[in-house]
Amino acid sequence: MFASDRDLLVVEPNLFRDIAWLSQRVLRASGAIAGTTLTISAADGAFDTAGVGPGSIVTVDGVAYEVIDRLSAMQATISRPRASTLDPILPPTAVTGKDTWVITFAPQIAAVHAEILARLGIGAEAGGPDEAAITNPGALRRLEVLGTLAMVWGAAAALQGQGSPAAERAEWYRARFARERESVGVRLDLDGDGQVDAARHLGSTRMVRG
Repeated sequence: MFASDRDLLVVEPNLFRDIAWLSQRVLRASGAIAGTTLTISAADGAFDTAGVGPGSIVTVDGVAYEVIDRLSAMQATISRPRASTLDPILPPTAVTGKDTWVITFAPQIAAVHAEILARLGIGAEAGGPDEAAITNPGALRRLEVLGTLAMVWGAAAALQGQGSPAAERAEWYRARFARERESVGVRLDLDGDGQVDAARHLGSTRMVRG
């Protein structure tokens, strides 16, 4: 996928608090933070078996943090949200014995990812080149984030009704997604020689709402 839970958090800082009920919970535990290290105990799983690693989000005592690295089954390096993955780690507040959980919107991201590839005619199902042919996958990250947020907030709006804050949020993200779609495109290396052979754009395509 082009985006991760961390990318969603950067754009929507309260996502993992406000509509966590639309996510998938993969882990719950008691957590302690010392420096930049989170240690969990009394867990219903482990970081490795739950697939928690760089790009994941862990919530400790109601505060969402980035997972920088998985140190072991029960320890991870975390940071307060950063503007860029290249920025220095921002140490969180030290705590002990706090409710800790990991939730993910990975299924929603995956759905938008598949839709983007299909609209670009990429992948076996679309009868096109493999996704590995894309030489600039980072160009699609923002599009995937906006599409996912539109889908998630759209699902929330379906339950809360038209005119609700969720519906307004969903429409706002759909509009941002549409603007991003008009300009984004990919470069393709079709024969694996390291050279760009073709370019495809999404400007004339249309994604289905989630």
